[in-house]
Amino acid sequence: MNFETVMQELEALGKERTKKIYISNGAHEPLFGVATGAMKPLAKKIKKDQPLAEQLYATGNYDAMYFAGVIADPKSMKEADFERWIDGAYFYMLSDYVVAVTLAETDIAQTVADKWIASGEELRMSAGWSCYCWLLGNRKDSEFDEHKLANMLDQVKNMIHDAPDRTKSAMNNFIYTVGVSYSPLHDRAVDTAKAVGPVEMKREGKKSSILNASVNIQKEVDKGRIGFKRKYVRC
Repeated sequence: MNFETVMQELEALGKERTKKIYISNGAHEPLFGVATGAMKPLAKKIKKDQPLAEQLYATGNYDAMYFAGVIADPKSMKEADFERWIDGAYFYMLSDYVVAVTLAETDIAQTVADKWIASGEELRMSAGWSCYCWLLGNRKDSEFDEHKLANMLDQVKNMIHDAPDRTKSAMNNFIYTVGVSYSPLHDRAVDTAKAVGPVEMKREGKKSSILNASVNIQKEVDKGRIGFKRKYVRC
């Protein structure tokens, strides 16, 4: 399936209501407003196609960029490709749910995520912390350095309240994910969440969100879901 056909198919799947929701979350034109579930039949036909994914991502069209992540072949992507993708990710639904997710399926995931976390740029940091969340929720505990993750929890505890808003959200999610999906540091994550307490995240034109990793970890404890891992990173 070629680029023009895919763009036509995506446009046909667009809904005005979905478009409005995406725009309220930070997306801007061009976009069609395609629900992610509606992309699945198209993704099944194409499977993985990195050249097509690159063409779609370069359009700047939110739906095309999202679909690029769905059909990308992460193993064929190099660090420079991810740097180009994060440069094009203009809001969190791209940085955290397209770029970070795709990166999480590679062998260079932690190396690139570490650089982004240290960058000082809101969406790069957000993508870096989010990538660790996707990794921890999918890979075996043995693939991680416990000492490194413990230091990252300390970093979050010390920096989260002064971090940019989208980075705050990803850092809060990191505490939660370590607490739920990385058993060796469950207790440390619980203590970190309690020390951090509620985190206020301001949202443009909307009421502030209050994030609380402690409450959310406890919900998973109550459901007996500690140690939970996803089978796949990408749906």
